Amino acid sequence: MDVEGTAAQERLTRIISEKLSDTCAAGKATDTSGPHLVELIKQSLKTDTVNYLLIPDEEDLIKQSLIYACDVLKVRAVFTTGGTGFAPRDVTPEATRAIITKEAPQLTLAMTLCSLEKTKFAVLSRAVCGVRNKTLVVNFPGSKKAVGECFQSIVDVLPHLLNLLNEGEIERVRETHRKVQATGDGPVPQEVYHVCPHATGKGGDDRNSPFPMIDVDDALRQILATIPSVQTARKQLSRVNIPPFRASIKDGYALKSIGGKGMKKVIGYISAGDAIVQTNFTIDECYKINTGAPVPQHADAIIQVEDTKLVSRKNDYESIVEILAEPSASLDIRSIGSDLRMSEEVFQYRFPLDACQRALLAAVGEKASVVKLKVAIISTGDELLHPYDTSAAADASSLEGKIFDSNTTMLVALVRQCGFTEDQCEIQQRVVKDDFESLKAEIESLTGAVHVIICTGGVSMGDKDFVKPVLKALNYELIFGRVNMKPGKPCAYATSKVTKFFGLPGNPVSAFVTFHLFALPALRQYLATLNETAPNAAKASLPMITVELLDAKYVLDPRPEYARASIVSRNGKLLASITGGQISSRLKSTIEADVLLELPARTETKPYITVGTPLKALVLRSDFISRYE
Repeated sequence: MDVEGTAAQERLTRIISEKLSDTCAAGKATDTSGPHLVELIKQSLKTDTVNYLLIPDEEDLIKQSLIYACDVLKVRAVFTTGGTGFAPRDVTPEATRAIITKEAPQLTLAMTLCSLEKTKFAVLSRAVCGVRNKTLVVNFPGSKKAVGECFQSIVDVLPHLLNLLNEGEIERVRETHRKVQATGDGPVPQEVYHVCPHATGKGGDDRNSPFPMIDVDDALRQILATIPSVQTARKQLSRVNIPPFRASIKDGYALKSIGGKGMKKVIGYISAGDAIVQTNFTIDECYKINTGAPVPQHADAIIQVEDTKLVSRKNDYESIVEILAEPSASLDIRSIGSDLRMSEEVFQYRFPLDACQRALLAAVGEKASVVKLKVAIISTGDELLHPYDTSAAADASSLEGKIFDSNTTMLVALVRQCGFTEDQCEIQQRVVKDDFESLKAEIESLTGAVHVIICTGGVSMGDKDFVKPVLKALNYELIFGRVNMKPGKPCAYATSKVTKFFGLPGNPVSAFVTFHLFALPALRQYLATLNETAPNAAKASLPMITVELLDAKYVLDPRPEYARASIVSRNGKLLASITGGQISSRLKSTIEADVLLELPARTETKPYITVGTPLKALVLRSDFISRYE
């Protein structure tokens, strides 16, 4: 739904369709009634915002999901399918009745009467309809056919019912009453509503988030699926032989191997960079030579200095040496092209370019040619001050209610630290006010001009969280709006034709974690694609290792958590110690962090973990061991 959809459209948006089934939730069966109901809702109620969830037949879980949808997401309606019969696991009516504040028995009756016209087995339905505060809750049967029949039996009254639940639309209710009284018992005529194109709200779109929480792995898959990619690797071929001449491997003496060992006359000196000696010489003669120097045309062996004895000198130069080791052909000589032959593949590109790739390019006389990735990094917030603004620091009164922005500084440094050097990545750094128009103007100016926007703040559920409404207004496709993780739950991702948008939370640690998990792999893939090479999926994300918990006890969070930890190596075993308080605003927890520990979500049977628990960890730095014991 477009951001301008505030009046008529918004009155029917934020609807949730839930399929209640053990087998579907476990992936053992395919749900058909749920998707069918979603399509019916979209077509009949003229809304695109319908969340679809699969939930097991667990009464407590169903109740929690209903309460969360009604009280936290504040959706306009929740429609469930399945679990309304007499089977032992059919508990949807019990869960629904436990959470509603008003019953709607006539809705249930309307569906039952309609179903009885089709089949006598409709008497076996125990479906419940009702209201929790301002949210309508309706139980539908589990079959696709029955869902369609029951939905059609009540669809005409749903808009009026939803208006009744919304105090702000009382005039629409009165208008409907007038039309009903004027037209008798016929259906209420559909109405076309005007939508104000300038309404921006107070961040309510995010405060009542319509976005389901998705898993971290699923979020990353969805991100990478939107980043352009190529399937073939770009190869670098050598235009030279390395070495381009026969080169000495050691400091020593160049001679003819057929001359064997014994006394040799030193007839010259050859250093690295000298021209190749073309003059022939006898088997009793030799040249003193340095490592890397070109071997004389008629020499076929090098004897290292350690295997010789100086016999005499003349004018401070060696004149006679004794060869103590028996020479053999090609001894200690690098042949032409032995390291790399002309037209041979040097390497397959991977980006960002690293030191080894740059060194090899230089070795074959090539200069790195890179299409730059363009990135904009934004912090949003009226409270933010530039960290290097000396005038603000000098005026104590100007600091009241303000904080220095650390997020953009951190994110720029992280991008550079991860190998995106200035010749590979162009970065813009900006701070934007917390208002719709300012943020819209900033993002609009960057859209199409940069490849990636990384924005921190404005993605949660506060009155000034405008990021997601702005993205909708600019016709971005919002891929997801929440992730089941701690820290970083409000993380959002959106895409346009060229520009990819990462909405990271404003808390510094949340931004730190979500950058590494989501933005970094995308940056690597995008840069590779711009430079016409296939990305290496294994190297896109942070490397993973297995560690054991060093702390005595750590209480788990209801969400999967990425805790900052330092690594101790004890007799070759890697141990992880969590770096103090893990609150998402405490940036200090990242200072000593070597890894992000992947902690499981808390369960009734596993509320905490203890010392020695094996865990997966994502490596943050190359020097990731803080201490050896």
